[in-house]
Amino acid sequence: MNKLKIFSCTAGRELAFEICENLDVEHSNAEIVTFSNDNKFIKICESVRECDVYVIQGPSPPVDSNIMELLIMIDALRRASAKRITVVLPYFPYSRSDKKDQPRVPITARLISDLLHTAGAYRVITMDLTADQIQGFFVNILDHLTALPIIVDALRNHVDLENSIIVAPDAGGVKRAQKLAEILSLELGGVLVKNRKNLDGEVSISAILNNVSGKDIIIIDDEIDTANSLKSAAELLIDHGANNITAVCTHAVFSKNAINNIESDAIKQIITTNTFPVPSHPKIIVKTVAPLFANAIRCNHTGNSISSLFT
Repeated sequence: MNKLKIFSCTAGRELAFEICENLDVEHSNAEIVTFSNDNKFIKICESVRECDVYVIQGPSPPVDSNIMELLIMIDALRRASAKRITVVLPYFPYSRSDKKDQPRVPITARLISDLLHTAGAYRVITMDLTADQIQGFFVNILDHLTALPIIVDALRNHVDLENSIIVAPDAGGVKRAQKLAEILSLELGGVLVKNRKNLDGEVSISAILNNVSGKDIIIIDDEIDTANSLKSAAELLIDHGANNITAVCTHAVFSKNAINNIESDAIKQIITTNTFPVPSHPKIIVKTVAPLFANAIRCNHTGNSISSLFT
């Protein structure tokens, strides 16, 4: 069996060390330098010839610079004769640009997939894509993980499920909400209708709801970005008589005024994971995805089934 090596780019360092700890392997060394002209230079500081190599890159800004850094790292590993290069992206960049829904716009998620393949990535491991059809963009192999087992465990520990119902944040999130309701044996209490006013995240919320009066609400989404829609949804649910609002998501992007929005009295707590670096906040409960990614890497390296992690 080829030797396992774990590398990380600048934004993936913290999660990479946690994954290495779970795998009981040492983090491999690479030198990453940004020159005064903003060009990147990467040198692999140990032999990777005929090795099974995993490169971890996080989603933190600057996104475009980090994508370029990842591509250069893949190219350096390929030219150093790595046997197989797998990219670990806890959050897939540009995943919300997954369709041509306006004239003369790109499908950037497909472009990112093509760039990874061209650079030399054999496989990509990611988590909870915004839309399942993104899997069809990949020429290389894709392992699509879900944080649902982590979220389910957290809900059982932090929420009184006896009086809870699940609400989908929009029509696109119904399948995810139905799955969570099925696992927890809870009712799917409704679907929120999200009307996006502009590209800057401003939305209006209306509702298709069952009776939520006196109920604790769990809103599940793949990501929370500015939390504008979450705040509006929580306030709408409270107006309909709901008790407590718990929001759960995989990716806590928390851009712009997100922290101010989640401080709304309508939101009791948010349960999320560390695919993004998450600020400390009394309302935010963070669960690590490192053991799940470590197990996926172990399954890939040893030739075992990844789907067994979710049965």
